[in-house]
Amino acid sequence: MKNVKSNDANNQNGTVTIEGDYATLKFERRLAHPREVVWKAITDPKELAAWFNTKAIIDGRNGGTIDFISAPAGFHTTGRILVWDPPRVFEHEWHIAPHPDLPNGEPEAVIRWELARDGDSNTILTVTHSRLTKSTGLGFAPGMHAFLDRLAALLDHRVPPDWMERYAAVQGSYPSWQAR
Repeated sequence: MKNVKSNDANNQNGTVTIEGDYATLKFERRLAHPREVVWKAITDPKELAAWFNTKAIIDGRNGGTIDFISAPAGFHTTGRILVWDPPRVFEHEWHIAPHPDLPNGEPEAVIRWELARDGDSNTILTVTHSRLTKSTGLGFAPGMHAFLDRLAALLDHRVPPDWMERYAAVQGSYPSWQAR
C-alpha cells in the first residue's frame, strides 16, 4: 500500500492511497457553513451544476440513484445510493460508462460524502472516493481537489476558480496520471 499526501500550499489534505490496481482518494475540508448548507451544495442538482460542472439527477433516498454527466470530460456516471442520511452521509456508486478517456469505464467505484458538525456553524466535509482503478484515481485526485476548491468558493460567495486552471495548479501535488 502506498499513501501519498498532497503538499498543496493550502493544506487541503488530499491523500491518494494505492493498493494493487486500485486507488482511494480522501479529502477533508473545513467549511465555514452549517451542514445543511453543505448538504444542499452536494445533493441539489442546481448547486452541483455550479461547482461540480455536472448535470445531475438524484433520487435522494437509500436505494435511490444518481445520474451525472460531467461537463469537463463528458463522463456519464450512474449508480445506486448506498447511504442517504441527511445532512450527514451521502454515499453512492460511481460507475462511469466507457468513454474515449476511459475506454473500460470505471465499474466499481464508490464515493462517500461525510459531513460532521464543527462548532455551531462549521462543517468538516470528508470525501472518500474508493475502488477507483489506479490510473483513474491518479487522474481524478487533482480534479477532485479543484472541484472542492470550487465548492468552497461558491459557499463563500466568491467566484469559483476555473477548474482547468486549478487542476493544473495542484496536479504536481499528487502522483502523476502518467505514472499508470
